[in-house]
Amino acid sequence: MSETRKAPPAKGVVAVVDDETDIRDLIALHLTRAGFAVRAFPAARPLLQYLGKQLPDLLVLDLMLPDGDGLEICKELKRDARTNALPILILTARGEKADIVLGLEYGGDDYLVKPFSPAELVARVKAILRRSHASGDGAEGLIRVGDALAIDPARHAALVNGQPAPLTATEFSILLILSRNPGWVFTREKILDTLWGDEKDVIDRTVDVHIRHLREKLGPAGALIKNIRGVGYKVEP
Repeated sequence: MSETRKAPPAKGVVAVVDDETDIRDLIALHLTRAGFAVRAFPAARPLLQYLGKQLPDLLVLDLMLPDGDGLEICKELKRDARTNALPILILTARGEKADIVLGLEYGGDDYLVKPFSPAELVARVKAILRRSHASGDGAEGLIRVGDALAIDPARHAALVNGQPAPLTATEFSILLILSRNPGWVFTREKILDTLWGDEKDVIDRTVDVHIRHLREKLGPAGALIKNIRGVGYKVEP
């Protein structure tokens, strides 16, 4: 009797919303081949109905939908306490820097300009999830910066005066890079290389937008992140 083999567990659940059937099917095909479980939607309404019942590990969000503005959807998801930690990869047909920065301003963790390589999309999904699931090596305890800020790598949490700050995966990763090396100045290029490596070509403004959001969410502790003009950023009490 032959033994029945079980399929390996999925690496995570990725929700995809795009009104173009060919693009949606292409994304779903390659993410499935990469080991992800995919939930695909042709419009905003069925996506939001799904998100009302359960949350995926990541959302691939097209900005131009027939029944909604992707930027507004992104903004609303980031405002909602239930969904504000959901990593979002934005798809856009508009490749201008202003449009890309706007997507990041509204809470996107990353962006991909159409037309795109399926392999690049899979690589970016994996990179975002690595940042989302990144933790310490198990032995690393709390990292304290000044009296107000504590970073817990194992729990992927940042605490300001004991209260959790609602950081995205990318924001937390940047904070962790800076806080593990207080006083060290990291150039934008170094931060980009640490987070994305050679997986993509990213504009420098990406780091600036994430840093600004990070400062805002950290409240009074945001002042610990110093801008070294013309060089980069550091964390210093």
